[in-house]
Amino acid sequence: MQLYNTLTQRMEAFTLPDRPITLYVCGITPYDTTHLGHAFTYTVYDILVRYLEFQRHQVRYVQNVTDIDDDILRKAKEVGMDWRTVGNRWTAHFIRDMQALNVRPPDHYPRATDVMPQITASVQRLVDAGVAYLSQGNIYFHVDHWPEFGKLSHIPRDEMLPVANERGNHPDDPRKQDPLDFVLWQAQAAGEPAWQSPWGSGRPGWHIECSTMSTYFLGQQVDLHGGGADLIFPHHECEIAQAENSTAVEPFVRYWLHTAMVRHEGEKMSKSLGNLVMVRDLLNNWSPDALRIYLAGHHYRQAWSHDLAELWRANQMAETLRQAVTLRSAPAQECDSSGQPDTAAARQTFVAVMDNDLQAPQGLQIMEKLAQDVLRAEHGGETVRKAQAALREMAQVFGLRLDAVNAEERVISGWNEHLKRFMAGAD
Repeated sequence: MQLYNTLTQRMEAFTLPDRPITLYVCGITPYDTTHLGHAFTYTVYDILVRYLEFQRHQVRYVQNVTDIDDDILRKAKEVGMDWRTVGNRWTAHFIRDMQALNVRPPDHYPRATDVMPQITASVQRLVDAGVAYLSQGNIYFHVDHWPEFGKLSHIPRDEMLPVANERGNHPDDPRKQDPLDFVLWQAQAAGEPAWQSPWGSGRPGWHIECSTMSTYFLGQQVDLHGGGADLIFPHHECEIAQAENSTAVEPFVRYWLHTAMVRHEGEKMSKSLGNLVMVRDLLNNWSPDALRIYLAGHHYRQAWSHDLAELWRANQMAETLRQAVTLRSAPAQECDSSGQPDTAAARQTFVAVMDNDLQAPQGLQIMEKLAQDVLRAEHGGETVRKAQAALREMAQVFGLRLDAVNAEERVISGWNEHLKRFMAGAD
């Protein structure tokens, strides 16, 4: 299998470890979810996990919830609710959307607030390593003390600050030694929640939450780390700086994968721009399979724009696949070999394109062609039944229900287990 590694900016052979493959994906900040951009990202990694399982590999998958940060506190203040209630409610909303889309649940689904002792320990190790400093109750990572900063994003040092400022950096913070230094721990502000630490009451910075959760649940080196392309800098760049200085293990991540942005009305789809297309609204008019095919019809590294005409075509493909797998074939003695689907060739080609950096759009085309061959076959019998079985197996890679009324049992039960921890204040 070949995957494009953002760190090296090239295709690389994915070498399998002699243990379960570990995957960490940055999860939601739980408010105003789930939009089409969210759905694209999390269904891409669902396809990755399912394809690895299709190839008989075990995967240990962690996805987090950023349940405490500036955005959550701001949202809670806007709606006049407790910050934890806001996070729980929107996390429950997200989980139900993932169940509707038949997305395989992560094995661990931690909140940042679940691992506060581990976060403070991570920060302390960075202070001890000499790459972080205390300033008026805040602790910052000193970027200039780590020359490798920038090796993921490949952004020149003198061009980093404008990008960081657009994505949450506060360059005018007088407590910083450098405007690009990023916060690891921030002292409690009036009216904000806080946790105890060796430096006083406060809360963690965004970046330290993810590097701590990934190493805590998956070990000091992670095989695959994913998220949206907008997280490459500064979030994932900062994760590397924190993890590699905290654990002294390099590389922190063997392969970095990033999903491209989804656009709508000429702009990146985002909360701040107010141009969100919500999954739940789409599911009022389109089947889960139509939406899964629509999302998978775009390669994960190529930016794309929401297009209802493409969604309509995806709905047609979903119906073609459903008809093909439910077609009742004739008894074996009534069939001959003419015009029968070539199941072995289809499966071989499917594996080849998916091994080539998850070329999901091509994988869908192979499935559609096989489904059309099934429907066109003049005779049924064993050949068609084999093709139908292959279609079901390949469809599972894409999380399709086909003729099943509900999502997979493991999807429903797995997410429900995670949901139990988020039910307080959820509706």
